[in-house]
Amino acid sequence: MQRIRLRYTKRGRLRFTSHRDFQRAFERALRRAEVPMAYSAGFTPHPKVSYANAAPTGTGSEAEYLEIALTAPRDPETLRVLLDESLPAGLDIVEAVEARTSGLADRLTASVWELRLDGVEPAEAERAVEAFTKADAVEVQRMTKNGVRTFDARPAVVSLETHGAPADRPSDRPCAILRLVVRHVTPAVRPDDVLSGLRAVADLAPPVPAAVTRLAQGLFDEETGTVTDPLAPDREAAGALTAQPAAAATAPMPEGPA
Repeated sequence: MQRIRLRYTKRGRLRFTSHRDFQRAFERALRRAEVPMAYSAGFTPHPKVSYANAAPTGTGSEAEYLEIALTAPRDPETLRVLLDESLPAGLDIVEAVEARTSGLADRLTASVWELRLDGVEPAEAERAVEAFTKADAVEVQRMTKNGVRTFDARPAVVSLETHGAPADRPSDRPCAILRLVVRHVTPAVRPDDVLSGLRAVADLAPPVPAAVTRLAQGLFDEETGTVTDPLAPDREAAGALTAQPAAAATAPMPEGPA
């Protein structure tokens, strides 16, 4: 059984699709592309698709991941193209690698987010960010199926910084850009929780909902403070296997007895 790991995006209006909507669209794409899927056992077999840490509805993403199991081997890049052509524009399959290591979900320990705050002056956002990062605790509330839950959002935030105004906006229209790196903890701290925290500590309230996009997710490197590519180990393992036959082919034959 071959396993393929895919990175896909949610762009434009497709950011408003729910995870269940994407699941239905992806399963239709699998059928259209005639992918030889492996199925679960039981009375209601389902294609073996493992989704990892999907972004909340309403947020865009450049780094969503899933894994599929196949009953027959396929070239990952050919499969990527077929699936991408079978999905609506905005749900794009941008990378495919054969799974050669274990624990993809274990390598998704942090995310990098961009928060675009239209109508907010960058200087105002910078003051709010400073108040947030200097706070020892930032309590926020979230409505859950069991009622309102209060928790501290501050420990999960690795970094929160302001960036310059976007180039695609006129200079007379304020817009602040925040870059957020957050660990995946329990309970999960989402970008909207950080926005609630900015409102709590600095009364920052954008006049329109923030445009939120996940730029990356992967393993958080404590030494560099960066989020690493979770598919890199699979690419490196595939490269090592490719290099071994080439090295064997060029190795000199041992000399026989004189």
